[in-house]
Amino acid sequence: MTQFPARHTIPPGLVTLADHEQHARTQLDDNAWAYFSGGAADEISLHANRSAWDALPLWPRVLRPLAGGHTRVPLLGRTLAHPILLAPVAFQRLAHPDGELAMAYAAAALGAGVVLSTQASVSLESVAQAVLPDPGRGPLWFQLYLQPDRGFTQALVQRAEAAGYEALVLTVDAPTSGVRDRERRAGFRLPPGVGPVNLAGLQAPTPSALGPSQSALFDGLLHHAPTWDDIAWLQSITRLPVLLKGVLHPADAGQAVSLGAAGLIVSNHGGRTLDTAPSTATALPRVVQAVQGKAPVLVDGGIRRGTDVLKAMALGASAVLVGRPAVWGLANAGAAGVAHVLRLLRDELEVAMALTGCSTLAEATYALLDGHDEPAAGAI
Repeated sequence: MTQFPARHTIPPGLVTLADHEQHARTQLDDNAWAYFSGGAADEISLHANRSAWDALPLWPRVLRPLAGGHTRVPLLGRTLAHPILLAPVAFQRLAHPDGELAMAYAAAALGAGVVLSTQASVSLESVAQAVLPDPGRGPLWFQLYLQPDRGFTQALVQRAEAAGYEALVLTVDAPTSGVRDRERRAGFRLPPGVGPVNLAGLQAPTPSALGPSQSALFDGLLHHAPTWDDIAWLQSITRLPVLLKGVLHPADAGQAVSLGAAGLIVSNHGGRTLDTAPSTATALPRVVQAVQGKAPVLVDGGIRRGTDVLKAMALGASAVLVGRPAVWGLANAGAAGVAHVLRLLRDELEVAMALTGCSTLAEATYALLDGHDEPAAGAI
């Protein structure tokens, strides 16, 4: 079992993920806070992610046998202790000097899966070496942004394979960054010593000369944006399963599974790309219906309570991912803070299961959300 350094202690009075967020504001400077907490534009999608989970009621069932229940779920050939994974978040050393290493140690100790960002501030090899020997750990996946230099991308994939990562998570919803007003107001910049270390050596493409009527975005940057053809290319260069992260539209979900995607992650990038995109709780059941059980569907965005996890499972998710709450725990107490966030979520999930009459998550069906066995047309 992973041991945390003694200096990592939980501040008193933190009993919810909201408490962690409030305390983290006192630990992070304005620069880091703007980066981690902000969303795109007016932050409508950012706030909708949270409010959409709140709006779903849970209809409890009573007097059901609950002894011997558990939170275990199957996912991509493994049995997970619980359905909570850590979402990819870039530059975690902005929040704590131990950064992604602390995040990974905490996940391993709590049996949670980890998705390491391409833009991690710790090498992918270091993270893998730290957690792979732990027998109780969850899955270790590598999140990938396709780079303009496909040779560099292939080498990065080969590094992930050699290090022992078990799947690739391709982010598909960010051909360009969103309009992040908080970051612009704060003048966000990476401090010395923090950067995307796994992209060292990557050369930026030579910008094309633009005419007076051309767009730097459409006639420049987006020439390198990935398309559906790149999915087949990525699958051809790796032995790892490839999941697509950032799928909201049912038509895209259907196309992804037709191309052999190993799984989908319903995500609007934490409200950081397209503002007014639908909440993930709204999109999830539509994607699940489009996939028709051909691949697992995971979801992130706004999950702050164990009841949210249960609702996601009732909507058809195979597992959930959390991002910002883990960062708040990291800022507050390093690895111990992240572990505390995960423990709170799992404990709350168990309580929610017991109070709704679910001894296992297989019993968490849509009936939990409307009292009927099947969703009504247009109900979500």
